Amino acid sequence: MKPILFNTEMVRAIIDGRKTVTRRLVKPQDLRVLDSPYHRKHPEVSDKVLLERLCEPPYLPGDILYVRETWAAWSKTWGTLPEIHYKADAEILSGVKWRPSIHMPYEAARLFLRVKSVKVERLQDIDEDGAKAEGSNWRNGKNVGWEEKMQRTAVERFAEIWDSTIKKSDLPIYGWDADPWVWVTEFERISREEAVE
Repeated sequence: MKPILFNTEMVRAIIDGRKTVTRRLVKPQDLRVLDSPYHRKHPEVSDKVLLERLCEPPYLPGDILYVRETWAAWSKTWGTLPEIHYKADAEILSGVKWRPSIHMPYEAARLFLRVKSVKVERLQDIDEDGAKAEGSNWRNGKNVGWEEKMQRTAVERFAEIWDSTIKKSDLPIYGWDADPWVWVTEFERISREEAVE
């Protein structure tokens, strides 16, 4: 079982059944394949085919993933054992100290995913259906008016979400406009019981 990180907005999309795909950057060491002697000798082999055959994706079909999300171990009543709370639930908890998703242990996970398929493509190859499967909807995006949000395509909203997850200094390399290679991982949500079978 492998961990996978999602921000609070995307955790809500998984819970709502709107997110069934995630795109993750192809690691820089795998991109060296594109400059390999093989690629120079065989220019007829597309970059996409080369990456799929020579690079190892982070997840494979059949892999089980547990979602790491922003969480807190907190007790509503003083003197009682702490319970696990999740920021994605939008529960109002005064004085709670949220812990970053990267620090969530397996035992605190509540969401489990089974990988259905994995492929590689350029980030901007995404279409409207793909953007919707990524969890993009009218709520996503910058703080603009409702009408402006409604006029945006799912791809435009996805581009904003993508760029919001990339450090500003890395935008020229990994941002939407850079059109990097990404692994496209399709998944289905499963129960904890199915995950540990």
